[in-house]
Amino acid sequence: MKMFSEGGVTRRQFISILAAVPGLSNPPARLLVPVHRVMDSRAQCTPNELHHFWSGIWPEAVRNFSRGGIGLQTSDGPGEVRRSPGDKPIFTGLRRGAVNLVLTRHIPMKWDNGRALAGVTTIHDGYHVCLLALRYAHGDQVPFLSVNTCVHELLHALLQDVFVSRPRWYQTGGRELRIDWYATGLWLFGDGAAIRNSAQAYLRRLR
Repeated sequence: MKMFSEGGVTRRQFISILAAVPGLSNPPARLLVPVHRVMDSRAQCTPNELHHFWSGIWPEAVRNFSRGGIGLQTSDGPGEVRRSPGDKPIFTGLRRGAVNLVLTRHIPMKWDNGRALAGVTTIHDGYHVCLLALRYAHGDQVPFLSVNTCVHELLHALLQDVFVSRPRWYQTGGRELRIDWYATGLWLFGDGAAIRNSAQAYLRRLR
């Protein structure tokens, strides 16, 4: 432990320096977000897709949010995504008062429009739903351009995009850039201050 011994900085001085750094002495209060996870029993996900999500994408999302002072308070339950004749999704197993993270293999065509989307977040029949297509979901890849799919979709809820119905085309593009900006801030810098502020307002409306 010579780095704290004579001729250098003492341990007490080192601790005093750390205490003076903004954000280290007074870490932000942890905000808990209720997330209800539902695995679509009708989805024919491959073992590799399931492994990739549970061992990579999900733990990374938890770490990223945690670094920003946000905890994901999870529960799990059975459910499925059925298809109506018009391919409108019909969900079972959803819960009120939580963000429902539904894991399936493909986004229904009614919502996907042939774009092979990795995720969609919306309010459906009063339920808050993040629907992830495990075939296309991925972890953090490129800052500001390709971020963790789970983080991206949950941010659409926490930043209250779900309350804007039928956004115009230019609003949609702007929202996606904004979400990836905040997701990158969590990923690289643990910057969650603005997200927590918005999430507090979101949770009041969710409950």
